[in-house]
Amino acid sequence: MDRLSPAASAGVHRTLGARAGDVAGLLSMYRRFLRTPGRRLWLVPSGCPACPGCALDDVAVVRDELADHYRALPPDARRALGRVLRLLDEEFRRRTFPDPDPAAAHRADWSGSPYAWWHRRLYRDRR
Repeated sequence: MDRLSPAASAGVHRTLGARAGDVAGLLSMYRRFLRTPGRRLWLVPSGCPACPGCALDDVAVVRDELADHYRALPPDARRALGRVLRLLDEEFRRRTFPDPDPAAAHRADWSGSPYAWWHRRLYRDRR
């Protein structure tokens, strides 16, 4: 099942309040990327990564936001969202290409910390 149960949705709403809709919207964006036709998918970088709305054009940023919400949830809602994310992440790993050079400079943030695994996939313009 790749949907939150009603109880888990209620937990998300209790914890995140007005931002609870963000989780639903982010999950929708993640699913939309995974529904893209074709066997394999390339990540597409945002044309304007500094803009909060445009940054979400990059599915890795969408997954970052989901990870942030996941960490903010209470245990029951976190487990439920985790189950959904595991299923979607399996599909993401299966359909995207791993980066053959994970040590490349574009795989770490400004502080030198490595990005999460979902950033270490191939982007359309970084082949």
